[in-house]
Amino acid sequence: MSSKKKKYNIKLKTAFLMLLAVCIQSTAQTTAWKSASFEIVKSKYKTFKTTQYAHVFSGSKHNIFRLAPELQGLTGIELPLEAYKNGTNSPLQLKFKEPVTVLIGVFQENNSEYLQADKLQNAKLILENGITITGLPPANIYAVSFSKGTQILNFGKGLFAILGVVNASEKLEPRNANLPDGKLWNPTFIVEGFSDEKPLFEIIGGENKPVIDEGMSGTEGIQGGFEGGRVVKVGDTYHMFPTERAGEKGVDYYYDRVKTKIGHWTSKDAIHWKRESTIYQASGVYAVTEDDNPMNDRRAAIWSYMPIFNEKANKWYGYYLAYTVSKEIEPNHSFGRIWRCESTVDGINGIGGPYKDMGIIMEPGLDSQPWEGRQGVASFFPYQVGDKYFGFYSGAYPFNSWADYPKKSGKGWFVALAESKSLEGPWLRMNKGLEPIKTMHPLFVENPIVSQLPNGLYIAIFDGGPDGWGHHLPNMIAYSLSADGVNWAEAHYLPIETKVDKWWDIMRTPLCLIPEGNDVYTIVYNAIDLKRRFHPTGMVKVKLNRDVMDSKLKELKK
Repeated sequence: MSSKKKKYNIKLKTAFLMLLAVCIQSTAQTTAWKSASFEIVKSKYKTFKTTQYAHVFSGSKHNIFRLAPELQGLTGIELPLEAYKNGTNSPLQLKFKEPVTVLIGVFQENNSEYLQADKLQNAKLILENGITITGLPPANIYAVSFSKGTQILNFGKGLFAILGVVNASEKLEPRNANLPDGKLWNPTFIVEGFSDEKPLFEIIGGENKPVIDEGMSGTEGIQGGFEGGRVVKVGDTYHMFPTERAGEKGVDYYYDRVKTKIGHWTSKDAIHWKRESTIYQASGVYAVTEDDNPMNDRRAAIWSYMPIFNEKANKWYGYYLAYTVSKEIEPNHSFGRIWRCESTVDGINGIGGPYKDMGIIMEPGLDSQPWEGRQGVASFFPYQVGDKYFGFYSGAYPFNSWADYPKKSGKGWFVALAESKSLEGPWLRMNKGLEPIKTMHPLFVENPIVSQLPNGLYIAIFDGGPDGWGHHLPNMIAYSLSADGVNWAEAHYLPIETKVDKWWDIMRTPLCLIPEGNDVYTIVYNAIDLKRRFHPTGMVKVKLNRDVMDSKLKELKK
């Protein structure tokens, strides 16, 4: 076995053991403490339900990302972040109908901005490392007793979190929950429906299990499931062009990401899918050199097929990614090239092809930048703005400088814009600041797909980055808005597991945002269950809030 495969197997085994440890930890205490009622006196602070993603402090982007199960479902109080950090807050008054225990989150940092544990009088440490709040230090949970009636919670200066109130008779068993440091999630981010802002989208439901899973018709010969691509709707039919991680039977699962296919699937409801054909098949041949060399097969792996209908040409164009594949160097997908193809059948119904290649439209070259890294060009999606066309292109595993080429790469998944006068090209990197677009997220934006909302706002929906494989990213589908198609706002993240059963460990790529009428949209997505080799496909519905949409347009036009 090659050293590359050994490293990959070790990573997968480590991920599985980490997942197992989390499962064991979560079953160590399965009974949530019961919440006691209380009333906030003389202030307009909001309460929150203590769950994953809960917004803990007003005027902030900090959210709960991990919590001990004992805290699940309690009622916390959303304190104003800056007032408590700088000590300008007025004392908090609460009214209790019975003797209670208040659960206080104290951040483990010796800093005047945070309440220090030794200032808590008559407090009992009940949960060490009991909660993870994004962007903030590790937090211990202390139990503080209060009698019936109106009480003043005046612990001294510094930020703390009120995570719940329980009856004084509740049996609280101390333990160490061993939850991670919230500063690993840096920077903080906006979770839709869990922030000071009104959500643009309400998650209204979807399928509680994968819509395409291992063993279903059409999945024969697809060892590793699906990742990326696009879904479009023509008439009453959905057309999906996923990357099929085909691999080979009897070959290590690492090869699933090398020997790939672009499939064509159809559905009438985005739930029941039929495989129609193979659009492209990768060679699966490993490179013979470690640099970007024409001796290597540059179509060893094929990914991220994006169908676009060209009304002027009256035919479907496809844009897809072809990689050189290294057997030993991380990342194994290297030196991406974007190909354009055209359907040989004219008209909107020619979407199923067959397709013919028209050539490479973007590749590594003299106008590449070091941030595009070893993997760039790693995706491409074109869209029209007025009489011009823009295209998101991406890079990954960046070089600090060209001196690091070809093997010494870092971490980061970035996008920038190319421009053209037509869908055919030529496509030129804009490179105005020689930097990627970091306004959406400074570390991770992958596979954006662009459309327009009813008021003309441009929206890019994309993979928001995994919480796994050593990364601490939002692990949610994300979107970003733009008034002009060039300047993109900070990403918001969709916690779809709040309305559908979570069957995945790592959320990956959304394939569409399809309007269905009445402001309802369909999102088809890929995700990963770490216990399985096969990566399934799911579906969820969201509803647009037009008032929020219009306020966003005004805000972005300023």
